[in-house]
Amino acid sequence: MNNSKELFLPVAFCLILVLLLRRLMRQQNIKTSTAIGNVPAPRSSSWLKGNYQDIYNPTAWNFHEYLAKEYGSMVRLHGPFGTDNLYTFDPRAMHHVLYSDHNVFDASDGFIEASRLNFGRGLFGTPGHEHRRQRKILNPVFSVAHLREMFPTFLEITHKLGHTLKGQLQSNNTQTQEVDIISWMGRTALEIIGQAGLGYSFDSLTDESNAHPYSHIIKELVPTLMRVQFWRMNVLPRVVWIGSPSFRRFIVNMLPWNDVHHIRDMIDYMWEVSDGIYENKKRAFRMGDEVVAQQIGKGKDIISVLMRENMKASDEAKLEDHEVIAQMSSLIFAAMDTTSSAMARLLGLLANNLHVQERLRDELLEAKEKLNGEDLSFDDLNGLPYLDAICKETLRLFPPVSTVSRVARQDTALPLQKPVVGLDGTKMHEVMVPKGTTVFISVLNANRNSELWGEDSTQWNPDRWLSPLLPEVAKARIPGIYSHLMTFIGGGRSCIGFKFAEMEMKVVVSVLVDRFKFSPSNKEPRIFWQMNNTSAPIVNGEDHPQLPVNISIR
Repeated sequence: MNNSKELFLPVAFCLILVLLLRRLMRQQNIKTSTAIGNVPAPRSSSWLKGNYQDIYNPTAWNFHEYLAKEYGSMVRLHGPFGTDNLYTFDPRAMHHVLYSDHNVFDASDGFIEASRLNFGRGLFGTPGHEHRRQRKILNPVFSVAHLREMFPTFLEITHKLGHTLKGQLQSNNTQTQEVDIISWMGRTALEIIGQAGLGYSFDSLTDESNAHPYSHIIKELVPTLMRVQFWRMNVLPRVVWIGSPSFRRFIVNMLPWNDVHHIRDMIDYMWEVSDGIYENKKRAFRMGDEVVAQQIGKGKDIISVLMRENMKASDEAKLEDHEVIAQMSSLIFAAMDTTSSAMARLLGLLANNLHVQERLRDELLEAKEKLNGEDLSFDDLNGLPYLDAICKETLRLFPPVSTVSRVARQDTALPLQKPVVGLDGTKMHEVMVPKGTTVFISVLNANRNSELWGEDSTQWNPDRWLSPLLPEVAKARIPGIYSHLMTFIGGGRSCIGFKFAEMEMKVVVSVLVDRFKFSPSNKEPRIFWQMNNTSAPIVNGEDHPQLPVNISIR
């Protein structure tokens, strides 16, 4: 085994070196176009990684803010190995990337291949036409009509969480108790997507010690992926097709890299869980509708609906078994990781803004009084303006995902809403984009653009949504699918489950705020939100995500 490892390292080094040289030679051809080189850029951190490490690291908030303040809405970034990339939150440029020129721009090979290896050939791990084919089958599953049917499941699970938290306070005979809200939000999000999405129960939500391993794995997966992000996105796409799958698996097993082995084990576990759930679903469908209706979700869960839609699809559109399993893994990851981050952020904000919390509670109590204390319905919940404002403002200021990227598949040009002054002093109304250029779309800076959202754009102010938005917001024509925001992106790769996520936030927050009072933990000064691929809170000095918040029975 030691001899194999000694042989592997120099071979791997030579392989990567050859690939880098090929990339550099190709880049020399790209640089014959000087237009992109005329766009102002910050200093490169290194030739190997360029500014990549500046925009993708746990403490990158300041760098993103620096780019917006110093360079504006269109910036050139130094990419890996001396390449040039673009970073933008210009509304017109974003619209062109996501809509007008959507056939030219797609997710990067790095993103697609990494997603395929992580989750299979689901929505994340498929390019172009294949992605559109899958999305066409999935669209009906996320309709408002179907969301209404899942609404009681959301309520039931959230009430179960509330009962458990109340029981902990009573059993400890204390009025106030510190809880790790990110852990509970992760477990709740997993159970909601489990029952409403897969017709499967992951977590009874009865105590802190019986969390399903899946919830721990998801929370470990993102920071672990982040540590190998550069290599996943820039080297993986160029070596992933070398040899057979078994050969590539052998190489992964031989790599002296603990993070890679940990990712391998987590991905294997996630696939095994999804595969097991799917096989049980198939058996139930073979036995008939009565058996399906007796399962968790009663046949109304997302995967059951997807399987029915898939049965009706033409042979060309039909999803293969491995594609359905890939959707399941992708669905769990997206629904749990990003939504739990958003819900935890919102509850943390309410704990630190008691006047907002009390005002929200008053709105909830008034609405429930009209129903004689009964639970709010789907329409009741969507009709609460202050709850809606709080959710929108949290998703505006603190989007769980700060940056997305697209790659130009051919030479094109990006028109600009706001011209940029080039290094040669000329005013540029469009930027020529050579084939192969990565365009980073800054969700964070698009949502915080002071020219659109006003001087308080970096402040959490739910009241901004209770009156007409500034006219600049409407004029900008932000290409996001949700409330003039880029949080759920736009275009063909927009978040297909954004209505699901929004409803989950509203249900969980409304039930918990009705039953509990939230206040800051004494650890609050040490809490820091890491950017990562999905933002996550940590307590300084600790090595795992956590968000301690005090709760008391109202």
